[in-house]
Amino acid sequence: MKQQTVATHLQEVAEITKKLAQKINIPEAGELIGLLHDLGKYSSVFQNYIQSGTGLLNPDIDSDYVNAVALKGKIDHSTAGAQWVWEELSKFGKNGEGRLCGQILAICIASHHSGLIDCLTPDGVNSFNVRINKNDDRTHLAECKQNADTSILEQARQLADKPLLLAMLKQLRLITNNETHETVKCFYIGFLTRFLFSCLIDADRINSADFENLNNASFRNKDVSWDIAIQRIECFLAEQQTINNNDTQINAMRRRISDTCKNRAKDNQGIYTLTVPTGGGKTYASLRYALHHAKAHQLERIIYIIPYTSIIEQNAEAIRKVIEQEGDCPWVLEHHSNLEPENQTWHSKLAAENWDAPIILTTMVQFLETLFSGGTRGVRRLHQLANSVIIFDEIQTLPINCTHLFCNALNFLTTHTKTTAVLCTATQPLLDQLKSPDKGQLVIPKENHLIDDVGLLFDQLKRVEISNKIKSEGWSEEEIAELAISELNSKGNCLVVVNTKAWAQALYVRCSEAVEQDALFHLSTNQCSAHRSELFQRMRIRLVNGQPVLCFSTQLIEAGVDIDFSSVIRFLAGLDSIAQAAGRCNRNGRLATATVHVVNPALETINQLVDIKIGKEKSTRVFSEVKDKALLDPENMALYFSYYFYDRSNEMCYPLNEKQIGSTDTLLNLLSENNLNIGNSASLYLKQSFMTAGNVFKAIDAPTQAVIVPYQQGEKLIVELCGIAREFDAASYYACLKQAQKFSVNVFPNVWKKLLEQNAVFEIHQGADVYYLEKNYYSKAFGLSTEAVGKAEVIIL
Repeated sequence: MKQQTVATHLQEVAEITKKLAQKINIPEAGELIGLLHDLGKYSSVFQNYIQSGTGLLNPDIDSDYVNAVALKGKIDHSTAGAQWVWEELSKFGKNGEGRLCGQILAICIASHHSGLIDCLTPDGVNSFNVRINKNDDRTHLAECKQNADTSILEQARQLADKPLLLAMLKQLRLITNNETHETVKCFYIGFLTRFLFSCLIDADRINSADFENLNNASFRNKDVSWDIAIQRIECFLAEQQTINNNDTQINAMRRRISDTCKNRAKDNQGIYTLTVPTGGGKTYASLRYALHHAKAHQLERIIYIIPYTSIIEQNAEAIRKVIEQEGDCPWVLEHHSNLEPENQTWHSKLAAENWDAPIILTTMVQFLETLFSGGTRGVRRLHQLANSVIIFDEIQTLPINCTHLFCNALNFLTTHTKTTAVLCTATQPLLDQLKSPDKGQLVIPKENHLIDDVGLLFDQLKRVEISNKIKSEGWSEEEIAELAISELNSKGNCLVVVNTKAWAQALYVRCSEAVEQDALFHLSTNQCSAHRSELFQRMRIRLVNGQPVLCFSTQLIEAGVDIDFSSVIRFLAGLDSIAQAAGRCNRNGRLATATVHVVNPALETINQLVDIKIGKEKSTRVFSEVKDKALLDPENMALYFSYYFYDRSNEMCYPLNEKQIGSTDTLLNLLSENNLNIGNSASLYLKQSFMTAGNVFKAIDAPTQAVIVPYQQGEKLIVELCGIAREFDAASYYACLKQAQKFSVNVFPNVWKKLLEQNAVFEIHQGADVYYLEKNYYSKAFGLSTEAVGKAEVIIL
């Protein structure tokens, strides 16, 4: 059995954490927390526990043997290091400078298994003080000082001195001196703590994984040659230009947008906007910018943040086609795990992703959880956002309750960690013009708009007209179906985008008798990614061949899906959603112009869909004010967002209620001043309720449960997963689980409850928290169903 001494682990983790913390200019702080994070493992209690658990102590002959299974998670080995660093640093400084720095580092050490701890609990308890004053008979600090290797303690003493304090205070002043708002100042100090914590967690996980498998190290931190990627994209674009020869106005404009992005890539780092009409070629234009910018500023990676898992694979494939060649190490990593267990086990730790690749594609949900979620899994990746270009695709899909949190975090990263952010969309939200700037809004200089004359660009790329067909009594199901069939017959194809799954299914069924089966399509998130990809492929082939296509889809088709219909019908929604639907109409400019018909259904159950409900109200207001003007022009979109954001300004701090935390508060407050906490007068520099905030944070309102569905290869993967003993073959298990992601569907709690009642879902292995769907509950037409498909092919969820 391989053995790693405590001293070796501490020294190696310290070295890694030091390197990672250099990103925030305080490598010595990283080195110290790495060196002390497992100081508590020097206690005899812990040594007896670990040696008993690994078979080094024999229950029959060793008196020190203990029941390791019973003691799992019950021996505190994280507090001793936190107490040590607090004792050493808190004595420095007349004005409490040492206490501030000591608290930051102690929090990181004490939290490295639980996730960041609360400084104040919701009921006002000074939990930092409780933890730091924990009795020695439970933390074993005195014994650990006696047992620890002399070299470890000597190195720690050398680090825990004035030079470290000066470096930390310099960085703290840097992040707070230019900020006038107290909320933002406190948030920044808390976020610095989280960033350091991220460095420690990743270093600890890396060292543990590499000790288990020495080959892991050879795959980490590979040097990136941006020149190779740049050469490949430039060759690809040159070939495309030769093929297209600017054959249409749209292709010519796409080339100009791309060239502009390349030319701006040498500019300074910061927050930029790329406002381009749908179909303007944002994917390759932004990639071109990111590659040239990464080279110019010697950055480590490019990260794409994409709103929906449904389009990650499409974008990843588009990028791979350009950048990757046979024999390369993988350039592109997709990370949108719906199946990754929440609680990290030893084996999942070995397989966990930490975004160590040149180009990452992930979801907004994963990004926000990296910034704000509790535990240790998500935060591990936070430090990888430094020294990066982050491309936000369809930034208008940012959850409204995360607005101020997002703005503060992105300002911090772009100002202090050598990060550049590009906000891409055709419908740019006003994140730098919020109603409450004191709570945090983006800082975007005027010159940081990559496209100067956006209005002119929209005029030149105009391909559709909006037809406002809203009527007071609303449209019946029969009337909408008749309009769809009429558009199909006159234009050859038609896309109908609705707000709910119920409407998508109902219209599909109503039209099924009048439209040939091969021409009729339904899309929703009840279908797994692989299922939807196959449907998109079939539709694209039919559209290219001029065959009829009538598609009923939820709004999943609106963000970044490259498909071109001659006619679109859009249910009334937010103006940004209408614009995105318009991006699927006459996308490639084959028609002189085309029409997007906006209709309002007479009956629509959207009371729980607040974003859509308020969006409809504000769109109706803009329709009444703008009338026959171009509804999708940038100035009208800005008008829409001004109404939308103004009415929802109170939601932008992530409101919390008594049921969630025992009082009315906001997540922003918990992570900044925490001035509503009854214990706020405590003598602490950091008063954040980190753990409480992390536990209640959800990037989406209703947490979903992923279930693997028996669609095509998914059925085979279910059988394989059930047959793999993950405790003996973790590599095969997680490789199989990764393949299963495209065959999974996320379901909301109400649907999950129905599936459980029907005995339609089963756990892969007891305790694995990975589930699969019984075959009879997956419909070829509609995907996941809450009733056996044989009983009812049409199930409205």
